[in-house]
Amino acid sequence: MSGATIEVLYFAQVAEHMGTRRETLALAAPTTAAQWLADLVARCPALAPAERLKLAVNQEHVDHRATIRPGDEVAVFEPVTGG
Repeated sequence: MSGATIEVLYFAQVAEHMGTRRETLALAAPTTAAQWLADLVARCPALAPAERLKLAVNQEHVDHRATIRPGDEVAVFEPVTGG
């Protein structure tokens, strides 16, 4: 796919809910991570609430105030706990 796109990687249960581990999505203009996640949850309500999801943009963990731009790689995953 060419033009204004992002590469999205899904991990663990997020991938199960989305039915894929990776996809290329159109992104015409920069957007906030919060808005992008809201759009993702609109596509897949099983991921709600969006606020619990974690993101990495270009392999760096970011909060929901971050900006996602065309050309970015976005990884989506659930919070994990350790013992």
